[in-house]
Amino acid sequence: MNYGSIRYIVGWILKVEAALMVLPMIVALVYRESTGWFFVICALLSLGVGTLLSLKKPKKTTYYAKEGYISVALGWIAMSIMGCLPFVFSGEIPSFIDAIFEIISGFTTTGASILPDVEALSKCMLFWRSFSHWVGGMGVLVFILAVLPLAGGEHNLQLMKAESPGPSVSKLVPKLRATAITLYKIYFVMTVVMILLLILGRMPVFDALCIAFGTAGTGGFGVLNSSMGSYSTYLQAVTTIFMMLFGVNFTFYFLILYRKAKDAFSMEEVRWYFGIYFGAVILITASMADQAGGLFEHFHHAAFQAASIMTTTGYSTVNFDLWPQLARLILLLLMFIGACAGSTGGGIKVSRVIVYLKSIKKEMGSLIHPRSVRAIKLDGKAVDDGMMRSIFAFFSAYVLIFVVSLMVITLDGFDFETNFSAVAATFNNIGPGLGAVGPTANFAGYSILSKIILSFDMLIGRLEIFPILLLFAPSTWRK
Repeated sequence: MNYGSIRYIVGWILKVEAALMVLPMIVALVYRESTGWFFVICALLSLGVGTLLSLKKPKKTTYYAKEGYISVALGWIAMSIMGCLPFVFSGEIPSFIDAIFEIISGFTTTGASILPDVEALSKCMLFWRSFSHWVGGMGVLVFILAVLPLAGGEHNLQLMKAESPGPSVSKLVPKLRATAITLYKIYFVMTVVMILLLILGRMPVFDALCIAFGTAGTGGFGVLNSSMGSYSTYLQAVTTIFMMLFGVNFTFYFLILYRKAKDAFSMEEVRWYFGIYFGAVILITASMADQAGGLFEHFHHAAFQAASIMTTTGYSTVNFDLWPQLARLILLLLMFIGACAGSTGGGIKVSRVIVYLKSIKKEMGSLIHPRSVRAIKLDGKAVDDGMMRSIFAFFSAYVLIFVVSLMVITLDGFDFETNFSAVAATFNNIGPGLGAVGPTANFAGYSILSKIILSFDMLIGRLEIFPILLLFAPSTWRK
């Protein structure tokens, strides 16, 4: 175990977080809020700790899969602890457990909240909540790799693999740093375009920034208690479109950028992603035929909520907990499917769902023709045994953690629908669930133990389970 490299990377994460806290300081200056001083204190604290950890560059700068996973897991934990302190020091979220829940929800792009009144927060705190989505969406390590070559060669790939959502991550151009820079350019440009379109729709600039950050990171923290319900149909439609765009595998945009449109549009995962989405929208719209309102209104809200849930963003325009059972069931299924691998979205991921379904088809074919040899293919390429093991190991761990989490939070006495959707909403990084944690409610009613478990679920869901699990394996820490 290369402890020096791990220490060095965690130190840089904290130094980057200190730099990012400058933005809410600026917001506090603009709105003349004294709470901005707490970001100054926390930024200096984060900078100090980060500098101490990264002051001595390790002699051995190379690291492998184990160090990559541990660096990412510890980095995100350290970032969350430091990121929650402005809430605690300012007294706007006085409970440390509540504050850590809120900021983990931000960085993991979940959007689940313990706040009954979001609008009571100061502007700089609201900005920090939403900006944490943008930071966590693409990944702080991806950002660092874009500006700082930590090790070079293939070793940086271990960090990107550990932090990027989906079953596989590979270099899109020969140099990994160039890949990270290109990804962040795409991410930044898409965010800016959305901000401009929201401002053109007469959304206040502050709201436009926060909503765009939440959409880009597929997070869902809003600045109004009504989430997106108080905004115009145009603004909701723009948000719907961009939620779906940020849920697409960024390889798609990469290929478009490098004039490989044919390869981009042949991506099987992207076709399934939009197919599942439009199918869900049609079914939800049809299920509300006997509800009050016209067809366009039903389609509009169905399109928004299906995009919000499938991309694991978590914004809402209406209380979908009051929708017919079929519509609610479809939304629950979308929670588990999630967005594309390599996007900013959460969930199991569409690519894994495709492989699961193809595996079932292959097994059925083997029962009929025992001697047949069939390979599972994705985008015309055979899925190798290593990838298959990884995908099924992920599913096994996913089910086990889900069941254990559900058993623990059941002790709080909420009904099954509330508890099940609470775990689904946090583990899949969605935000709102159903019942007592629906779009018009929050997670404040859960006990300290349940909030810790759900915070753990958000973190382990964002980092694709194994980086966090490795922290608890004794063999991880042996030299």
